[in-house]
Amino acid sequence: MVTHTARRLDAAFSALSDPTRRAILIRLARGEATVSQIAAPFDISRPAVSKHLTVLDRAGLVSRRRQGREVLCRLEPEPLGEARAWLDRHRAFWSRQLDQLVSRFEDGPTKGDPER
Repeated sequence: MVTHTARRLDAAFSALSDPTRRAILIRLARGEATVSQIAAPFDISRPAVSKHLTVLDRAGLVSRRRQGREVLCRLEPEPLGEARAWLDRHRAFWSRQLDQLVSRFEDGPTKGDPER
């Protein structure tokens, strides 16, 4: 069974897999921006930028609101924090595993180990 948290992580990592979407998030880290402001530095159409924003929105990484005729986009950092926590847990696990492996090689063979 896939949990809500797992689905959110999957959506966040999927959204982060694209360099254009990562660049959009970097831009939004500086503050709210209109779709036009977000699209300006990219050599892609505004509809393509809107599609990227939809992916980011579905992942919970961006929120959008209307202000008059403009749509303002804003970074929503919570899913990034969840992704970081997941990565930190796995980094700690693998660091321990690698430390144990290094220690085992440094200690040399132990009783019951096959000869090298």
